[in-house]
Amino acid sequence: MSPLRSPSRVHRIVATAEAVTWTGLLGGMFLKYVTETTELGVSIFGMLHGIVFIAYCVTTTVVAIDQRWSTGRLIAGLASSIPPFLTLWFERYTRRHGLLAPTWRLLEETPTRPLERPLAWLLHNPVRGVAAGLASVAALTAVALVVGPPVG
Repeated sequence: MSPLRSPSRVHRIVATAEAVTWTGLLGGMFLKYVTETTELGVSIFGMLHGIVFIAYCVTTTVVAIDQRWSTGRLIAGLASSIPPFLTLWFERYTRRHGLLAPTWRLLEETPTRPLERPLAWLLHNPVRGVAAGLASVAALTAVALVVGPPVG
């Protein structure tokens, strides 16, 4: 079975990747700011984490639409990507509470809401769906690069 055939599996993989890149970025920040030995870790993991952060937000939004999460739950899922490692807790929470189905609902049900229609089409056309997901992440990453790093 393809890892993309299950919203629970897709969400788990991307949530875990987001936490792993957080680990790399925090390690890179330690080397840069505490030991003052190298900026390489921040250079590598900063960009990588940014891309995976965006992928997590796109994935969480897609899963929320398919699984008919409330707006509040979607916001909680998106907010979980900000503190380090909270995506892992949120993914486990959603799984324990039955909020992540083993199959995509829109592969079996007729879409009734406006955002469900294009998502159902993308799920029924998985190559185009993956391409659209990658294009979304690339476009949002490009926007983030133009806007610049967070000020703080």
